[in-house]
Amino acid sequence: MSDVATLDVDAPQRLDHFLCRCLPHLSRRHLQSLIGAGEVRVNGRRATKKGIQLRGGDTVTLARKWVAVRSAEPQPELALPVLYEDADLAAIDKPAGLASVAQRVTDRETVANFVAARYPETAALAGGATESGIVHRLDTATSGVLLVARTAAAHTELRRQFAAHLVEKEYLAVVGGHIESAGTIAHPLVGKAGDPSRMVVAEADTAGARAAETRIRPLRSDGQSTLLAVRIATGARHQIRAHLAAIGHPIVGDAGYGGAPAARLLLHACEVRFSHPATRESMTIRSPTPAELDLQSN
Repeated sequence: MSDVATLDVDAPQRLDHFLCRCLPHLSRRHLQSLIGAGEVRVNGRRATKKGIQLRGGDTVTLARKWVAVRSAEPQPELALPVLYEDADLAAIDKPAGLASVAQRVTDRETVANFVAARYPETAALAGGATESGIVHRLDTATSGVLLVARTAAAHTELRRQFAAHLVEKEYLAVVGGHIESAGTIAHPLVGKAGDPSRMVVAEADTAGARAAETRIRPLRSDGQSTLLAVRIATGARHQIRAHLAAIGHPIVGDAGYGGAPAARLLLHACEVRFSHPATRESMTIRSPTPAELDLQSN
């Protein structure tokens, strides 16, 4: 076997962006150091600048040792509910408290570890061996529907649908206080200064701010809290949590955004709608409502 790996460029893009997408197990800094050291070649010529513009049809070569990576460790003992599966995709019912993907190949107790065991073919898919074909993410504290691609074609198509905002996602959230009517929250969001893991409302022209739209519809209330149906047209980090906190109704159990104490974050991805990546049939996959979110109205 050759000690050199060849990567085919499918569309115009910067060299460093291409490598980050193809080799997600390596840090951006590591990839830039490989480029700077002359270990990357484009169409056979040494490339030493990260901003080199690639064209569709170009080839990028580097030592195979940087490309080869073990997949997330299979954990057949993890028993997670499967909501749907066929030859192209699967939908997992992720429990609260379990991470969606592994950050390192040595990580365990993630949905990716379960997927690696049940669908071993996902280890060869693009997007990162530690993702095991998972095409989107839910926060560790959030439960609900998580989609998995089982083929390269399905992975490409589902990722395209998510990027184009063609996937409709509905959540259930229990928030503090009483909300009477439906509405839309459309505040741009940006990482909080000094704590980029948290998102805060920002002006549209703030550097790094992302447009975000969250639609809410109250289902029932017990007077102290309200169960909401929530739809998002965008996918900014912590969007639902930050938006609901911004209007004075943080999610129960969300200590980071001012929510009342609870055993878990009361946020659940209850439904995902998309087009089947092979048949283009309209698909709707639902997850049962966890007992903790089954708010009883007065």
